[in-house]
Amino acid sequence: MDRRHFIGMSAAGVAGTLLPVSAFAAPDPLNPPGIRTAGIRMLPVVGGKYKVWTKKIGSGATKVLLLHGGPGFSHDYLEAMESFLPEAGIEFYYYDQLGSNNSDQPDDPSLWTLPRFVDEVEEVRRGLGLDQFVLYGHSWGGLLAIDYALKYQPHLRGLVISNMTAGIQSYLKRTAALKNLLPPARRARLDALEARQDFDNPEYEAIMMEDLYPQVICRIKPWPEPVMRCFRVANLKIYNQMQGKSEFVVTGNLKDWERWDRLHEIPTRTLSIGAQYDEMDPDDMRRIASLMPRARAAICPNGSHMCMWDDQANYFHALVPFLKSL
Repeated sequence: MDRRHFIGMSAAGVAGTLLPVSAFAAPDPLNPPGIRTAGIRMLPVVGGKYKVWTKKIGSGATKVLLLHGGPGFSHDYLEAMESFLPEAGIEFYYYDQLGSNNSDQPDDPSLWTLPRFVDEVEEVRRGLGLDQFVLYGHSWGGLLAIDYALKYQPHLRGLVISNMTAGIQSYLKRTAALKNLLPPARRARLDALEARQDFDNPEYEAIMMEDLYPQVICRIKPWPEPVMRCFRVANLKIYNQMQGKSEFVVTGNLKDWERWDRLHEIPTRTLSIGAQYDEMDPDDMRRIASLMPRARAAICPNGSHMCMWDDQANYFHALVPFLKSL
């Protein structure tokens, strides 16, 4: 047996007995030492009260932490990254936010607030041992990334705001315009259901899932399996409390979120990326880049909100070189 993996006992121990080095390490109750877990680590959050799921993919000097959309959805739809980032030598980390999919799902409405999620990202950063890392946020994750950067930016090497605007009012202006994509009869029916706030009506869901989402969320037919999986595991309690009952009507506690006037406070090198058919206005993504000191924008001409799937060539042609340049 190779003695390099062992150290001798002290005088207080039994003479001549050798123990593994790991025996002297601080115990980790969430991640048993010596077990290979395919890059998965469970990390404590909310002061150790709960745990969240993370997974490392690839290896490289550039390290990226992914913030998924929602709130209340999961990392699954970001699996498109696996076909592009590792082969470019980019190391990245999936992370299911508290309440999502593989992480703990406490039934505690007090947890579902933006400030607490911002501090959760910092707990995850510390747990993974990341510093001078790249924070990538898609949709709600982009909103979360902006607020993280405003509070914790000394840790950031780069920032990616993907498919997100910088204020709810501009988002609502865009979604109101997108309703014009519907045939007149369907638009009238949608307006009537929203006026009654009848968001749980199966007809409302049908209009969204069958008429609008295939045009502005993901334009591939049928949707890729990871996208469908993400919708299946969504925690709608979180979504309803923070976003609201509808993707197009924000009634949750994010309804007053506006950060246009603070973007100049983020000097981190930033990529603002979106798509022509996105539910977020591509002009807003260009505006984000214009208001940040070291940012640039990229708009995918053929994609929608999930352009990492429906316009991969343009999306990763912009994302990968940006990450490698940091």
